[in-house]
Order: sequence, then structure tokens, then C-alpha cells
Amino acid sequence: MHRSTNANHWKGRRALITGGLGFIGSNLAIRLANLGARVTIVDAIIPEYGGNLFNIESVKDRVTVNFGDICDRLAMNWLVRDQDYVFHLAGQVSHIKSMTDPFPDIEFNIKGTMVVMEAIRHHNPTAKVVFTGTRGQYGPAIALPVNESAPTNPKAIYEISNLTAEKIIQVYHETHGIPAVMLRLTNIYGPRAQMKHSQYGVVNWFVRQALDGVPIPVFGTGRILRDFVYVDDCVDAILATATCPAAVGEIFNVGWDQPTSFLELAQILERLCATGWWHYAPFTPERAAQEPGDFYSDITKIRTMVGWEPRTGLEEGLRRTLEYYEANRHQYWQPTIHGVESQSTRPLRQRRAA
Repeated sequence: MHRSTNANHWKGRRALITGGLGFIGSNLAIRLANLGARVTIVDAIIPEYGGNLFNIESVKDRVTVNFGDICDRLAMNWLVRDQDYVFHLAGQVSHIKSMTDPFPDIEFNIKGTMVVMEAIRHHNPTAKVVFTGTRGQYGPAIALPVNESAPTNPKAIYEISNLTAEKIIQVYHETHGIPAVMLRLTNIYGPRAQMKHSQYGVVNWFVRQALDGVPIPVFGTGRILRDFVYVDDCVDAILATATCPAAVGEIFNVGWDQPTSFLELAQILERLCATGWWHYAPFTPERAAQEPGDFYSDITKIRTMVGWEPRTGLEEGLRRTLEYYEANRHQYWQPTIHGVESQSTRPLRQRRAA
């Protein structure tokens, strides 16, 4: 059992989640609320970024939502007060978008992080900060699996801005004594993600294509390896590191050292979803420019120091994800995509048996 499931620890604790209406943030908010924490969410609800009030429907009466911008100094000065934990998840998270418009990366990921940390330094320096960065901060893998001591050579502004945010938080920990944990997440998937376009999260976009009967593009040979982590396991990691005294000041990979190819991913979806099918496709220029090749994480450090490791296998995680979006698709996308009418009108198991 992960430490994050200890309800006695979280009961009555005050937690601020930046980006708390988004994919990971909303799953975290639900878990914390169910554990008895007093949760405050700040989210700017920027169009196309994935913030969605429906994400917190099950706990809407037990969380406080502030529609605000992390770059607003006065707002953040107020919001961080009296918080026991600040989970900093807000930011621009599209690899593709950063190539055409890098300024949101600079605005939200770098400036926003600085505003949050300055607010904490001046108004609540004992709050524990947990930051979620990305495995893209490493860039192409020098050796596999990739551990936390590997060189960081990111390939795009998005990854550079995340690495910069992590460095900012490190400085505030080392210079000002603010307790902080820094995580590097890899390929998180599951319920409550943005599903309107393909710029955030390849697995969830594959899920949408499978449900809509649109062929899933497997780029190149499909043999490129990744580690995929179900969102519930990711939340476990966030909360486990937050409550582990030894984790303060440390950087941890949150991934899986059992990689899967994109071809295998597409084949599992085809097997689980009667409308799902895949085809080989050439890389688009944008994806080719950012493709780092095989990547999967060494999670020895978080496993030994914190006691966390993922528990949800890819097939089970995909099954849960498909079932969630089948039940709630009207909250995440329109019934057509690229002119193709959705074929997903019956429950998953009924369609598989048809």
C-alpha cells in the first residue's frame, strides 16, 4: 500500500493545486478530497488546455475553485497562505504548440513558476511544494533505462521551460529552505484528459481515435519504446513523495521500467475496442523534429526511497480509460471527428461481443 492512501495524514490538511481542473490536477483533487483534505484549485481555464469543471464533478461540493492565473502575483500571494501543500501542475504542456508559439511556455512555465515560488517564499515558506515536470527534460536517452543522473538535453522550448521551472524550484529549496519535491512524469494517460485535439498525450488521443473508429496512426515501424503510466498510479506517486520526508529536495522519475512499443499499444486498443484499428503512417515533420527515440525510465530511486511503483498494467489502464470516455464522451468531445461519425454508441463489452 502506498503512503498516499493514509487518510489519517491527509484529513484536514490544506492543499492548493495549480492547474487543478486539468487532467492530472483533477484526479489529484478528487483523491485528496476523498482522503479528507481541504482542497483549493486555481485554474485559468485557458481554451484548449484541458481545464474542465466536469473533471471534479464527483467532489464539486468539497473543493474550492479559484478561476485565476498563476502569473497573477496578488492572487497567488493570497492563495498560498496557510496551505500545507502546494501541488504545482499548471503550465503549457504541448510539445507541438511550443514549436509554433513558445511564448506561453515562457509565460506560464517559467514566469508562472517564479510567481508561485515568490508567493510561497514571502507568505508561506513552510508549505511543501510538489512540482510535476516531464521526462522530455532529458531529451534523447543516452542509455536505457534513464535515471535521474542522466544529462538533460531537451529538444524543444516546452521541455526547456519545464527544466527551467524545476531549476527555479531547486534554487528556492536550497537558498530559501522551501521544502520541495520535483517529479519527471512520463506518458501519463487515463480519465479526465483533454480529448479535443492531439497535442496533449498520445495515449489518450489513440483512445479517442479508437472510440471514434478513426484509424490510429502508428508512426514509422511502431517499434519505438515508451513507458506508460496510468493516472491513478501517477497520483499515488505525487502523494507518496509529498508525505516522504526523505524526498524533500529530490528529483524523481515517475515512469515504468517495463516499456511498451507504440505498435503494442495500438494492438491492445484494437483488441479492447471493437471500433479501434490502426495503420502505419509516416512521421509528420513536427513529430519527427521532436521524436527522441526509445525512452523509458529507471524508477529505482522512487521505488527504494519512497516505496512507489506503478501497479496498473497497460491493458487494464486502457480498459478503464475506454470505459470512462464511453460513459462521459459528451463532456470531452463532439460526436464527430474529422467528418467521421462516432460508431461508439453501445457499451464496450457489448460492442466487443457483437
